[in-house]
Amino acid sequence: QVHLVESGGGLVQAGGSLSLSCAVSGSTGSITVMGWYRQAPGKQRDLVASITSGGSTMYVDSVKGRATISRDKAKNTVYLQMNSLKPEDTAVYYCKVDTWFGGRNVYWGQGTQVTVSS
Repeated sequence: QVHLVESGGGLVQAGGSLSLSCAVSGSTGSITVMGWYRQAPGKQRDLVASITSGGSTMYVDSVKGRATISRDKAKNTVYLQMNSLKPEDTAVYYCKVDTWFGGRNVYWGQGTQVTVSS
């Protein structure tokens, strides 16, 4: 069984920073992609950033220049550092992991609330 435990959400003032982490445990097999998604109230869940096993990263346009995704392979942990936060960044942030273990598997974290006050 695979578990994803997220941490680091909270209330931040506009212009501030926060760091999210997601620790993956269990029989993951080979982790191929780790990513962060977010879902604001009444909206769909959208990709924020992702990082491949080779270290390639991608970001949604709205966070480019303000977010950095990184991973620690030894700890099976992915991080998201966000700076210059805006009220529109307010959402529940979810960690997602794609693995290969007898086939493709996708796992989600439970989500962590990020609220940016103006």
